[in-house]
Amino acid sequence: MTSSEKVRLRARLLCGAAALASVMAAGAASAQQAAPPASDDTVEAVVVTGFRNSLAQALNVKRSSAAAVDAIYAEDMAKFPDLNLSESIQRIPGVAISRDAGEGRQISVRGLGAQFTRVRINGMEALTTSGGTDASGGTNRSRSFDFNVFASDLFNRITVQKTASAETEEGSLGATVDLNTAHPFDKRGFNFAVSGKMGYNDQAEKASPRMAALISNTWRDDTIGALFSIAYSKRDLLDEGASTVRWQTGTATSPGFRSVKGVTCATNAAACAEANGAVHPRIPRFDWYRNKQDRLGMTGSLQWQPDDKTTVSFDSLYALFKGQRNEDFLETFTPQTAGACTATSPASCGINQVDVIDYTISTPRSNFPVMTKATLNNVDLKTEQRFDKLKTEFRQFTLSGEHEFTDKLKVKGVLGFSKSTFSNPVQNTVQWDQYNVQGYSWDYSGGDAYPVIKYGTGDTTNADAWTLAEIRMVQGFVDNSYKTAQFDVAYDFSDNLKLKGGLSYKAYGTDSTAFARSNGTTANINPISSAELKAIPRSSYAQTIDFSSLSLPAGNVTSWITPDLSKAISMLHMDDVNYGKTVTTTPGTVWTSPFGNSCFTAGCGIYNLGREPSLGSNYSIDEWDTTGYVQGDFKFDAFGVPVRGDLGVRYVKTRQKALGYGVVPSTVSGVNYQTISATTATRSYTDVLPAMNVVVEPTEDLLLRFGAAKVMSRPNLGSLTPGVNIGTGSNKTVTSGNPFLDPYRAKTADAAIEWYFQPGALLSFAYFYKDISTFVQSYTSPLSTFDKNPFNLPDSAAVAACGSTPGCAPGLPVWQFSTSVNTPGGPLKGFEINYQQPFTFLPAPFDKFGFLGNYTHVTSEVTYLSSTGAVAAVGPLTNLSKNSYNATIYFENKKISSRVSAAYRSKYLTQIPGRNGSDVEGTKATLNFDASLTYTLNKNLAFTFEAVNLTNEVQDQYYDSSQLVSFYHETGREFFAGFRYTF
Repeated sequence: MTSSEKVRLRARLLCGAAALASVMAAGAASAQQAAPPASDDTVEAVVVTGFRNSLAQALNVKRSSAAAVDAIYAEDMAKFPDLNLSESIQRIPGVAISRDAGEGRQISVRGLGAQFTRVRINGMEALTTSGGTDASGGTNRSRSFDFNVFASDLFNRITVQKTASAETEEGSLGATVDLNTAHPFDKRGFNFAVSGKMGYNDQAEKASPRMAALISNTWRDDTIGALFSIAYSKRDLLDEGASTVRWQTGTATSPGFRSVKGVTCATNAAACAEANGAVHPRIPRFDWYRNKQDRLGMTGSLQWQPDDKTTVSFDSLYALFKGQRNEDFLETFTPQTAGACTATSPASCGINQVDVIDYTISTPRSNFPVMTKATLNNVDLKTEQRFDKLKTEFRQFTLSGEHEFTDKLKVKGVLGFSKSTFSNPVQNTVQWDQYNVQGYSWDYSGGDAYPVIKYGTGDTTNADAWTLAEIRMVQGFVDNSYKTAQFDVAYDFSDNLKLKGGLSYKAYGTDSTAFARSNGTTANINPISSAELKAIPRSSYAQTIDFSSLSLPAGNVTSWITPDLSKAISMLHMDDVNYGKTVTTTPGTVWTSPFGNSCFTAGCGIYNLGREPSLGSNYSIDEWDTTGYVQGDFKFDAFGVPVRGDLGVRYVKTRQKALGYGVVPSTVSGVNYQTISATTATRSYTDVLPAMNVVVEPTEDLLLRFGAAKVMSRPNLGSLTPGVNIGTGSNKTVTSGNPFLDPYRAKTADAAIEWYFQPGALLSFAYFYKDISTFVQSYTSPLSTFDKNPFNLPDSAAVAACGSTPGCAPGLPVWQFSTSVNTPGGPLKGFEINYQQPFTFLPAPFDKFGFLGNYTHVTSEVTYLSSTGAVAAVGPLTNLSKNSYNATIYFENKKISSRVSAAYRSKYLTQIPGRNGSDVEGTKATLNFDASLTYTLNKNLAFTFEAVNLTNEVQDQYYDSSQLVSFYHETGREFFAGFRYTF
């Protein structure tokens, strides 16, 4: 265990002990308020409320369900157990979360990532997408649901169904998650609740308010009801750390270093072989992110129950999630920029200008040398600021009804529409360079901790010591919509047999559009050559980044100068679309495009935005799903033992239409034509999905569960887009989707034993197995020259896309090619242990304590193929944590409710094989502690305190199985104090 790991472990234990002590102290204090014990002849009615009541309701749902289901209930009106939906869901066995900006964003269930989990809101499938940092996945253009869009106070129940049944809609390999908002018939009569909290983040040193309110009423003998709720929160977060954007060898960045310890590599390659053969950080840098978020949510519900056999509900949900994010970096791109330096090369020609003065090599695994320390001359520094405006807007309307025609015949139906609109209308970046710095050094010998980076002769505080190098302007938009119609009928043949059937239709559409600075071609025109712009004093649009809040090793800078985009917009004329207007000329090449632009005729400004450079992010996919099912619910006694369950089959027909764009090069009479054209692909496929769940109750408190099913999950959206896209940013990539992919398909088997040994208590063990027969793999090739691309693109396509970008040419081995293919998949298996118990058997005040905890172990083995079909690697599924656990100890009486929770997720892989020569890429284990305390003054008023991320857990991503640091960030602890009033 490294010294940094020991420090973090001590901090975790201390904070965990402190939180536990607060729970114990709350219990001890309550003992002084406890009523004297009742006499032996007194019978006291116990009414369970609050957190214990929510646990009891969840156990009742789990126990009565034929399928394997876990649930979370609100403790009261508009009072969910955690501040974030995914933070609550992770308390369920088998669920782990991934975070962005310090809060949960997506979930994985039983080792299967977010794209394998279907989410329904009020019975209707929905999808919400947001935008994160590049390290957390960037803009979500997949089927993964972003839970951070919603405030948890809008919901009163979450259920997670882990085994399939025929009546449950298809589309999940992991689980189906149902989010349910409140309804007026949940608690009839007049109800009102309001809460307010003020939060504080100790790293950002900023306050953040939160509020929620709910009002509902029923009229006309409780036959008509209405409900409205609203939740709002504001968040100001500082996300700081270091990153490398992976590692790679000098050899891969051909031709490598210019000299090593005074020996010129061009004349003595052997003397440079060790240095060039070792991996080094591609972009060693420090990062400073400032996030400002506003989250608004509203729900409305109308219910009508004209008689005890008919109920009609209309539900609406609105969410608005807005953010602004500044990302500032102090870095160098030199170690990852390839290309030979010549007399005519620009000042920033790349690694071939670098002289290695000294270095240290370590070998963390066989044949994998690492340059952990180095001192270099002729390094180009870079400081940049990126500014994003982000907005996700979600709307959903659902009309549902059910009616009992007779005691035996019941029908229900759902009509719904939802739309999620994500927009990133502003993503601007300004970069400054400082050329040929001497004595630059890095030191990563500390392992899993912050490096020491020294900038030698570089001046990191004087703005005018830098040169304007690059301006990027990007826009991105993603729209997702669902239209759903569903009809179900159930007939009770007897008390022991019910037959169900139903039909459903779902139309899903997604549209993705992206824009970047464009001259009408696909070329990267971000590098700035304008002498007029370069002459503008950098000090006129500069600011200083304070990096002192982190505990960095001695020798690092604690502040640096960076562009200030709020000033740069006007100083650099970025708000003038006609600035620098000129007609684009491409001698010997003719460009044609379906996107209207005037660049080749009337001309366009240097800040003109077009789709041409971002073709891969411009697509639309339409999907139509028609399904029908038949299911029998049964119960009987076998030799005096109750048996119940369901057996059925679901038929699914999926039709898809995908449209994407690519460049089609051709040569006619010596003229090179680059034609941007749309490609449309259609396909359909069917699935027959049998499912069975059986529950055996050998004793009153013991349940045995068995489940088996065939399941399917449709491919990620980005994998279905036709067309080829060439990217020429810091990574040189060529990507293509595959609209003819088959879905993921698997056979599943589950078995569980559940012992409800006292009221509110459970001890259970569950085993699950999934045989994934059809898998979808995103394959990324090793670095190579452009002519090795599997898409038969000529080198002219790379020349056109590179434009004037340094280190970008078809002959350089800097290109990576990515596509999606179907592979055989493999087995996934694991088990869950779940224990929950209120300590009512203990003497007061300890009888008010309780515990719930779970542990999940998952393994998988998937074969990863190369683009040629050869086996590239055999390993676990990406995003699969082998071990995870959650634990909560709580105390609750009439006045005080307190708890402390821990959530652990072991390391998981995110890329197999890894990029830039690594075997894998991944994210390290996390252990998060949270705590809360509620004091109830009277039946209407309560005061609350909550602490989130008590140990300031870091987000730690790594490169290669030797676990070299790729991204290492911390976001600080958050504390909330507030009140809650109900009437």
